[in-house]
Amino acid sequence: MPHDHSNPDHKTHQHGASCNHSHGAEHDHNDAEHKHSHGLFGHHHHHGSESGNIATAFWLNFSFTIIEFIGGWLTNSVAIMADAMHDLGDTLAIAFAWFAAKIAGKEATPRYSYGYRRWSLLSALVNGVILVLGSCWILYEAIPRLWEPQLPHALGMMGLAVLGVLVNGAAVFKLRGGKTQNEKVLTWHLLEDVLGWVAVLVGSILIYFTDWAWIDPVLSIGFTCFILINVWRNLRRTLALFLQVSPDPKLAAKIEQQLQHLEFVQDVHHLHLWSLDGEKHVLTAHLVLKAETATEQLKTHKEQIRQLLQPYQLAHTTIEFEFNQEVCRDQH
Repeated sequence: MPHDHSNPDHKTHQHGASCNHSHGAEHDHNDAEHKHSHGLFGHHHHHGSESGNIATAFWLNFSFTIIEFIGGWLTNSVAIMADAMHDLGDTLAIAFAWFAAKIAGKEATPRYSYGYRRWSLLSALVNGVILVLGSCWILYEAIPRLWEPQLPHALGMMGLAVLGVLVNGAAVFKLRGGKTQNEKVLTWHLLEDVLGWVAVLVGSILIYFTDWAWIDPVLSIGFTCFILINVWRNLRRTLALFLQVSPDPKLAAKIEQQLQHLEFVQDVHHLHLWSLDGEKHVLTAHLVLKAETATEQLKTHKEQIRQLLQPYQLAHTTIEFEFNQEVCRDQH
């Protein structure tokens, strides 16, 4: 997955210590993201090769998914249709990865002030809904065949299974040398497809020699349940990110404790940790200072906070200073 390019020398901007100011007292911005965005998947010089590799994998999967649906219908195999649905999910995932790899270099705009990372959530949601609906349709077709088996065309299944191993194997071969986490994840995803087609191949051989028609719906239900389990996990995570659930409550508690232990901090409140896309996190917090502080001393405090937060590689941080006895603007 993406990694953060945090600049240890980035500058912070003081917007005033008063709680009445509309902005936080410290805005910790990463210059690398504002001046030369590296985006979700690494430096710009990796984008060309990464996008090309992902594009190749996408067209292989997209073309073969169409062949699978047609082949599943012609061979009367719900196992082929189930694997086609699995590959459709992979194709959608690759399409997003391709889109993300191309859009990653875009800088933030006044309208998209945090950049374009949250588009990934919309893509993941659409992907999940399509897979859930498609999987329900596959189960609707496959379960009745357990009691009334229909013999599929075993030779056609074998041919499609061999083709599936070759096509997905070619996509794995294309992505295997990828340097980015995005390419590595896709490689494992496609490797799962290769193993799935090996299972279809073994099943079709058994059907050919035994006429055990029940193997076809059993394979189909197995593939579909595997898809639904993974889709459910992804949908839960996606919905949590949409709802701005803290990506790591333990991390938030740890950061709050470390801020509280700074010698100049009396209290920490309104600390919020949320995520743009599951990888890039945003932190905001109010710090009550123990004593009135001169401007030069505030700069020292800001540097201490910067060093404390640097290991967490946060995409954006906003820290507001409040003085003792000052009423917090956000207090309800």
